[in-house]
Amino acid sequence: MDKTNAVKLPLLAAMITFAACNSNNSPQQQAADSTKVPAFNLADIDSSFKACDDFDNYVNGNWRKNNPVPSTESRWGAFGILDKENKEVRLKGIIAEITSKKDLKSGTEEQQIADYYTSYLDTATIEQRGITPLQPYLDKINGIKTLADWASVTGELQKIGVSSFTGFGADADAKDSKMNVLYQGQDGLSLGEKSYYERQDSATKNVRSEFVTHVDKMFSLAGFQDANPGKTILDFETKLAKLQLSNVELRDPVKNYNRAAYGELKKLAPDFDWDAFTQKQDIKTDTLVLQNKAYLTNASKLVKSTPLETLKTFTRFQLLSTAAPYLPKAFESENFHFFGTVMTGKKVQKTRIERAIRSTDNQLGMPLGKLFAKKYFPESSKQKVSEMIENVRKVYGERIDKLSWMSDSTKQMAHKKLASFTYKIGYPDKWKDYSSITIDKGKLLENAVAASLYHHKENVEKIGKPVDKSEWGMTPQTVNAYYNPLNNEVVFPAGILQPPFYNANADDAINYGGIIAVIGHEFSHGFDDQGSQFDADGNLKNWWTKSDRDNFEKLAKRYIDYFSSIEAAPGFKINGALTIGENIADLGGLTLAYYALVKSFEGKGEPKPIDGFTWQQRFFLGWAQVWHGSITDAGLRNQIQTDPHSPARFRINGPLPHLKEFEAAWGCAPGSKMVLPDSAKIVIW
Repeated sequence: MDKTNAVKLPLLAAMITFAACNSNNSPQQQAADSTKVPAFNLADIDSSFKACDDFDNYVNGNWRKNNPVPSTESRWGAFGILDKENKEVRLKGIIAEITSKKDLKSGTEEQQIADYYTSYLDTATIEQRGITPLQPYLDKINGIKTLADWASVTGELQKIGVSSFTGFGADADAKDSKMNVLYQGQDGLSLGEKSYYERQDSATKNVRSEFVTHVDKMFSLAGFQDANPGKTILDFETKLAKLQLSNVELRDPVKNYNRAAYGELKKLAPDFDWDAFTQKQDIKTDTLVLQNKAYLTNASKLVKSTPLETLKTFTRFQLLSTAAPYLPKAFESENFHFFGTVMTGKKVQKTRIERAIRSTDNQLGMPLGKLFAKKYFPESSKQKVSEMIENVRKVYGERIDKLSWMSDSTKQMAHKKLASFTYKIGYPDKWKDYSSITIDKGKLLENAVAASLYHHKENVEKIGKPVDKSEWGMTPQTVNAYYNPLNNEVVFPAGILQPPFYNANADDAINYGGIIAVIGHEFSHGFDDQGSQFDADGNLKNWWTKSDRDNFEKLAKRYIDYFSSIEAAPGFKINGALTIGENIADLGGLTLAYYALVKSFEGKGEPKPIDGFTWQQRFFLGWAQVWHGSITDAGLRNQIQTDPHSPARFRINGPLPHLKEFEAAWGCAPGSKMVLPDSAKIVIW
């Protein structure tokens, strides 16, 4: 019920996450507050390390010693610090102000926020109600007599975010980006990625064993009588996982785009009742985009050959797992134990108030975002970021012109795409109407269901209609930024435009290593292994000559191999093929930001050293400061298997050996660990 779609759309994988950190209280206080945030804290440096041997530990070694991962987190750094500040301080203040008001009008955003938050904190009512709010759904699962019944019930459950073996979602058509289309994709793995069902190392085996125990305990708490539910579900999901594409295979937008008539679903999987499944989701369409035809055929055969009681057990768990955050403490705690502690290494749950804030943000993020943006994001910041974006665009164009591996004809098309980039900054220009969501201060689970049904309805109503390019994929308070290839746009929510990414009182070198590198990163996503397959209009269309594409892929393959050689945890190497898009974007973002900084000195001269560091050195200090972080062992293993981003330490150290600019800035001698021979350096953009 935290999910707006039952399935992650394959063509949205190019949307990426970033983060930032600050401590402002109002637009008027921003300038004063930012003086409290140093441009760079010299105390973070651990001089027992050499910059040219291990830049991360040199810059961040003391920070890491003084900032262990909090017991409530699996990783900690600039991302988590700002996220905590935004949610547990700023949003908390906004919510407190709203909840102090009396007689809020029903259907208003303030009433919805106040009553949802209140319902989350009303633990007495939650405990008293038990799992009774789930009973209507459980009755439907219990009443399943045939496979057609299962299709109908699971279709209905999809509307509230409960997974089945497949799911649907609407988004811009990758080959006609002005119109929305229905996408189908694989789903149904509780552990998130097929490698968790296949790896034979002791840590992954332990996760599977703990999963069986977790399912058994959840069923026991609910009073369900299914025999050996944990083993039953693990066995079924393991079979399902074998049929699914890996997260690397899901990165290929061409192979995952298979436009088909709706009737083809019935031909590919005739034993599954697609009409019942889609009708229960209010889906009406003549065409859709299939992710993987072989999966549909093979998965439906698996479903047909699976005992109906197993499918019902699987569906009960999916419902119970999705609803767990809104159920009594025993369910919520057990859910956290497995997905928080076992999977990612978190030791302690956040407080109930902290969880209430985050849950309210999850369900009513845009209404909260409207208030957040009004209070914490001045118009002057939007203008400043616009200027920085245009600076990066100009430098990117110059970099394209200088490429030795790309022909003039492809360069012309690259310039066209670059010129077509649009951007959104801070918050939406128009806000959606959420008044139809009914929120009752005494019914937490029903409130979550109501929000999910709203988002589902909003999504399916897009099918076959023109794309609203003003729509945002993130809330203003989210500590992220993204590139959307279907809109050919970069988006920077207000949450990221704060220190250490952007500090109004920092020297330019620190800011260029921070926010400008972020902007360059997002621009580079338009030209990474995925984004480069979309044209200036956001359509999945080749604009490369064959030889130029071959040159690009050879460079990308070398960079894949480079990262794949890095062992990030014992027995776990970075998946270079999974992280290649983010790694290309980091390398490109750093390069663009560096030369944008150089350009900014034209007519002014170079700045003098600060705190003993040249502007060149401070640029790289800014980059390393953005990515300082710590992570639990379990969290690191989970990230390596599931996340398209390399672990933070390797986002710092990984691209730097390829940059002559880094080598020169720090006077690195040949043979230093952070230096590669010129023949091994990779320059893409």
